[in-house]
Amino acid sequence: MRFFSVLYNKAMGWSRHRHASRWLVLVSFTESSFFVVPPDVMLAPMSLACPNRAWHYAMLTTVASVLGGLLGYGIGALAFSLVEPLLHQLDYWDAYLKARLWFENWGGWAVLLAGFSPIPYKVFTIAAGVVAMPLLPFILASLAGRGTRFFLVATLMRWGGVRMEVALRKYVDVMGWGAVVIAIVGYLLLSR
Repeated sequence: MRFFSVLYNKAMGWSRHRHASRWLVLVSFTESSFFVVPPDVMLAPMSLACPNRAWHYAMLTTVASVLGGLLGYGIGALAFSLVEPLLHQLDYWDAYLKARLWFENWGGWAVLLAGFSPIPYKVFTIAAGVVAMPLLPFILASLAGRGTRFFLVATLMRWGGVRMEVALRKYVDVMGWGAVVIAIVGYLLLSR
């Protein structure tokens, strides 16, 4: 069944679209404060499709993500009571509490780590606003964490280039179905 090949081909087609950069900026900005799709899902295929523009895409993603992080910071500082129910509803409350604990223990290093890791960055941007983290360290940590992550993704895609695109196209269905099996097994093991 070639389900993942179809998705891969569509993603690669979209990544070459003339408005792809605008969508990348929008996704990067919104993911830092409220949207759930990480920008990596656009950055990687765009960097793979146009390796010579990979670092340009990484810069767009980083800047838009940090600006979106400032929106998240503002939400935490000015409107936390409005978003608290959403954190509960979207099952981010435990992550928010963990972010608060990290701020108490490590301060700005928590933002740096969250910016680089797969931990939801939006939770940390909101928490930074709630605890009134100083703005300059927040921006610098966000630039360092997000920039490192996005430039790493772009560099790997640029390095792999056409060879990686061909290899992914060849094995995408096997990898996709393998990920589905791993996710199901993991869910079954963790739900006991």
